[in-house]
Amino acid sequence: MSPATEILYGGAAGGGKSHLMRVAAIAWCYDIAGLQVYLFRRTFPDLIKNHMEGPSGFPALLADWVGSKFARINYSDNEVAFTNRSKIFLCHCQHEKDVYKYQGSEIHVLMPDELTHFAESQYRYLRSRNRMAGIELPERYRGMFPRVLAASNPGNIGHNWVKAAFVKPAPAMNIWQTPDSEGGKLRQFIPAALSDNPSLNATEYAATLQGLGRPELVKAMLEGSWDIVAGGMFDDVWDPLTHVVKPFPVPRSWRIDRSFDWGGSHPFSVGWWAESDGTECEAGCVPRGTLFRIAEWYGSTGKPDEGLKMGSKEIAQGILEHEERLGIAGRVHPGPADTQIFNPDYSSGSPSIAEHMEKVGVKWEKADKSTGSRRQGAEELRRRLKASLAVPMEDSGLFAFDTCRDFIDQIPVLPRSEKDPEDVDSASEDHIYDECRYRLLESRNELVEQNFNFWKH
Repeated sequence: MSPATEILYGGAAGGGKSHLMRVAAIAWCYDIAGLQVYLFRRTFPDLIKNHMEGPSGFPALLADWVGSKFARINYSDNEVAFTNRSKIFLCHCQHEKDVYKYQGSEIHVLMPDELTHFAESQYRYLRSRNRMAGIELPERYRGMFPRVLAASNPGNIGHNWVKAAFVKPAPAMNIWQTPDSEGGKLRQFIPAALSDNPSLNATEYAATLQGLGRPELVKAMLEGSWDIVAGGMFDDVWDPLTHVVKPFPVPRSWRIDRSFDWGGSHPFSVGWWAESDGTECEAGCVPRGTLFRIAEWYGSTGKPDEGLKMGSKEIAQGILEHEERLGIAGRVHPGPADTQIFNPDYSSGSPSIAEHMEKVGVKWEKADKSTGSRRQGAEELRRRLKASLAVPMEDSGLFAFDTCRDFIDQIPVLPRSEKDPEDVDSASEDHIYDECRYRLLESRNELVEQNFNFWKH
């Protein structure tokens, strides 16, 4: 095992990741007297199903030691105790506030299983409890504890932050030092492969995964690709070879506008859109109403879901500067923005965010946030992405310039809401999506109004 103190073993399905965590926990508890290991799953049913049942669960692995009294499983408290005072605590953390149950814990080894099921805030808090004092480590373990060993498949609510924290910063297997703001630990990403699990018939299981059908889904589960997310809200209608295009000069007859989702401690998002009037462009001829995301400004520090905390006037000035650099100054129409920016501060009597921005020269219209608008926005984005795949295109679609990297990174991996499968999970990093759906609903509502007026007359 590498001396890195934060390790993510993640990737392919069937790689034996959970089994590794159990075996590592048992081995370290055997070797290190007084060690405290905390193994987490997001929910209690998953914790029991994955770690206490079956031929490789804790009861089966520890049967001989339980028989010899070296180990004892306390099923009511969900913990394994060893005669050398070491313990494995089996924990769950379903709600974000549940992390405070571990406020006073001294976690020598933190093991979050299926890390992408957790919010980043949960992981950060639990990691802050990852400490060790008064434990005599054998020489071969010096410098290796306290430590984190996480496991996960790609996907789910935490996909973006896990990928940003472990997968993207350095090549796989490399050990690198995180800054103090990230805990200052050594960190390593170890890809999980199907071949890592010797107890599984890799050929048969690979064939089973191939049976998923769609190449992207197979790639995510079979190869552990972090660039594809299985079961995402839009992954079945997203094709980067189609939807991502090289920038081109926007025809003068096309309308350009912008949309905006406000954020302070969380990121804000500005998107610039060009709407085709049916005239041909360098990308070819597309149906009237097709949207191209031509530029963006994502107000993030680079850390998942952390905003720049910029003021409204500063953001407005930045928007105008972007438009100057893009060569579209004077061509940009006001577009939809999060309705909260139109609310004045009644307690202080100060103007609204929208009023502050308008004084600088950036105007907005109110976005549609009516009941059902989230579902309608998801439906419209899906419809447009699907329309772009048709050859020839018959309906208005959606494309993005390849310079819009945050849109390209985030939209395909947005998870579905567990409560409402027709909506995006609002607990995910969905600021770009919100800004996008504001713009899409504006076009959708205009079309509905045009059709109504046509039939009315």
